Amino acid sequence: MSQVVSIHSFRGGTGKSNTTANLATLLAMEGRRVGVVDTDIQSPGIHVLFGVHEEDMRYSLNDYLWGKCNIEDAAIDVTSNLEGDIPGQILLTPSSIKAGEIARVLREGYDVGLLNEGFQDLVNKLNLDVLMIDTHPGLNEETLLSIAISDALGIIMRPDQQDYQGTGVTVEVARKLDVPRMVLIVNKMPPIFDAATVQQEVERTYNCPVAAVLPHSDELMILASQTVFVARYPDHPIAASLRRAISMLVD
Repeated sequence: MSQVVSIHSFRGGTGKSNTTANLATLLAMEGRRVGVVDTDIQSPGIHVLFGVHEEDMRYSLNDYLWGKCNIEDAAIDVTSNLEGDIPGQILLTPSSIKAGEIARVLREGYDVGLLNEGFQDLVNKLNLDVLMIDTHPGLNEETLLSIAISDALGIIMRPDQQDYQGTGVTVEVARKLDVPRMVLIVNKMPPIFDAATVQQEVERTYNCPVAAVLPHSDELMILASQTVFVARYPDHPIAASLRRAISMLVD
């Protein structure tokens, strides 16, 4: 049975898109057929990690929302762009990176209700095992919709006081929306912190399980979004931590 997983953060800069790409890649490495949708229409970016350029985008999520195509027409098979032998498949539906189209979203908006229909069409028409939604940071109408229809929600946060407060709001809203499964992923942890202590503190604060505590990584910083980290470093401890996160997000 197909599952919908949203990956969200209250603030930008937490590594949400990077985490989404890594989780999707690990699922494909398990042999699953995975869809990824970039709903961060105002500031899209996950396409970079998957090696997609503007000329590769015949259609985008924007085109679907404005009635120019079916949503499955915007899906791009990015599996071959990644390193290593990946038995599954990753199908990315990107948002447009054209300045004019981003400006149009900001100016005119779009029918958010179409997103739900589009998600279901992707799952059914592309025969997906898992659909992963890379959300827009903060809480707006499309983010609330994505969370509400999800089977699981992963909330990315940093060990930072601003993140602590914003994550608390997100957790409370997700509970009101009756998300069946919710976990936290603590990202970019400074090496001076003890991972076990951070996990205990976060779980106690939010009464929510922590699926992974990911340390700051020089390898990840040096990679600079040129590709998906776990495809380049499948045996890295971060990859192992993200595999544990997957076991808590996806059946």
